[in-house]
Amino acid sequence: MTPSGPVILGEMPSLSKLYVNAAATAARRRVLGTHAGNGLPASQHEVRGVKAAVENLTAYQHLIGETASDVLPAGFIHALAFPLAMSVMNRDDFPLPLLGMIHLENHVVQSAPLRFTETLDIRAWAENLRGHRSGTQLDLVTEVRRTGEDAVSWRGVSSYLAKGVFLPGIDKPTAASVPADFKAPDPTALWQLGVDTGRAYAAVSGDFNPIHLSVLSAKALGLRRSIAHGMYLASRALADVGAAKGEAFSWDVSFEAPVFLPARVALDISTTQDPDGAWRRSEYVAWNPRLGRKHFSGSVVAL
Repeated sequence: MTPSGPVILGEMPSLSKLYVNAAATAARRRVLGTHAGNGLPASQHEVRGVKAAVENLTAYQHLIGETASDVLPAGFIHALAFPLAMSVMNRDDFPLPLLGMIHLENHVVQSAPLRFTETLDIRAWAENLRGHRSGTQLDLVTEVRRTGEDAVSWRGVSSYLAKGVFLPGIDKPTAASVPADFKAPDPTALWQLGVDTGRAYAAVSGDFNPIHLSVLSAKALGLRRSIAHGMYLASRALADVGAAKGEAFSWDVSFEAPVFLPARVALDISTTQDPDGAWRRSEYVAWNPRLGRKHFSGSVVAL
């Protein structure tokens, strides 16, 4: 059930301004010893009449390895809508610190293709605040419709963790799930990611989070080196699945370990077909080929 009380914004928020405001809010709360309570904001945020810039789309497709097309890739839509979801987490009544949030999972349902010539209405809100063994987590929900239509063409649910933040009244899970032992399969692809990978994705997505940009900016936020954007990695895996996925599919990814840049990433994609030979499902997993440590895994399933 979605919350009530939409806040209609005149334009898509600026991610750079949101990051600056988040840093100022965090500093103010540390100095004053205050927080925004234990509940999520009830309002949705919405922007109407959004159009993708064709130059951004072309640059994104080139960077990710998507085939050139007027259809917006599912990962591009996530990037297009991301500032609106961020604006929800940037509210004064949002109870968790925005900076340092860890992206745990992403679930996308693309019911129909969207094209760069179409105008879109985008809506975002937060829900499902809950405990985690390492802190507190929640879901950011984003829905995209063609302007003037009721049907949702694209819906994404991103799960985030505020590590080390335990809100009063929210219990931790009684039992933590134990990850299964990972045995690396034979890879179907090997990615070589340069130290500038984070900056390249930031240029096409607008997400200039300092943890992705340089060693110095990442160290300022407690990381030893910059890390690749999770959605860059997941979107590249989706591109490697290829055109077989068609125009309507669900797409899931779970992130386990960050990719520190520069890096080599091994990827395996396995495909399931129907008895008539039609594509039905692809599963993918990516790992560090030297250490055998899993970075992320997921699936793409036909609708």
